[in-house]
Amino acid sequence: MLRLILPSAVCLALCAQDAHYQPRFDLEQGHFLKALAEAEARLRKNDNDALAWAAKSQALCSLVRFVEAEDAVRRALKIQPDLPEALVAAAMSKAGKALQQKNLNSLRLTSQAMDDLRSAVQKDPDYPLAWATLGLGYQQLPGILGGSTKRALECAEQLRRLQPARGDLLHARILSMGGRWNEAEPYFKKALASAPSDTEIVIGYLNELGEKTTKNTLGETAQKQKLAIEARRLIPFVRKSARGVEAVSLAFLDADLNEDAWKIALEALPSVDAPSIIKLQLGKVAARTGLHDEEGLTFLDQAAREPLEGGTGGYASVHWRRGQILKAMGRIAEAREAALKALSYNPGHSGAKSLLSGL
Repeated sequence: MLRLILPSAVCLALCAQDAHYQPRFDLEQGHFLKALAEAEARLRKNDNDALAWAAKSQALCSLVRFVEAEDAVRRALKIQPDLPEALVAAAMSKAGKALQQKNLNSLRLTSQAMDDLRSAVQKDPDYPLAWATLGLGYQQLPGILGGSTKRALECAEQLRRLQPARGDLLHARILSMGGRWNEAEPYFKKALASAPSDTEIVIGYLNELGEKTTKNTLGETAQKQKLAIEARRLIPFVRKSARGVEAVSLAFLDADLNEDAWKIALEALPSVDAPSIIKLQLGKVAARTGLHDEEGLTFLDQAAREPLEGGTGGYASVHWRRGQILKAMGRIAEAREAALKALSYNPGHSGAKSLLSGL
């Protein structure tokens, strides 16, 4: 996911203009606020920069700002209809809206998102994020809607051609999602051995290890033991990465090691690349466990006032977790206010809806 290969149809002027602008790396490494800032800076200079509009849209999707993302990608596609980054952004915004709406229109949006992704890899077969997203889409969709493990694994093979470790990760995730943990694990191990400091691989591995499908294979006790062992083993490789530390902390939570989950996040806070993610994670630990509630609430209050990196559920998650802690502390009116605040950011947030209904 490190290379930007522009379509050959782009005119020479655009190629010259964008030769040094390569937003794929930041977007695919989770540096969404940086990608958004750079895209907006370019657009202030040139409102017809399709790649900047597309990068802005992808970043906004990660920040759960789908209405703005949809507007940005519309601008990108108007300028350059076949731009792969714009097609991926269109797929992301449609999939995000589908998840928020959860109604009959969601099926239409999901189908359109898959069409956009297929177009993206057709326009640029060397676009790793497009192959990864398409592969996950094929695996998660039911067969009646075009889902196919065979096609998903074909996407993993295409990704492996570009980035072997990420291809192995996608292959492993597809098998794991299908309840085939014993087949998936060798691919996870191969990916981790090839790129032990690749945060996305660590996150993907720990997340899948904690899934219910994995528990069905390993058994609950064995799963928790493995989560604890692997989380401790992988800490040194991701200690500076907020998203990596978040994944380790979540693994400890799923292993019922609540104090370890709190401690690893708290110790990492001063040195990680995106402190807002860790503050949200500390609030999540407090909300889920009932431990450190005052401190957790303080960290969430800080996160609510700061730029929040993408890939976290956004400010809706911050206020939902605030509401959970406030409810546990008996501060019902404030908890209701927090739930409503969460829903103002994401009207479809199921956690905030459940919290509000229980107040």
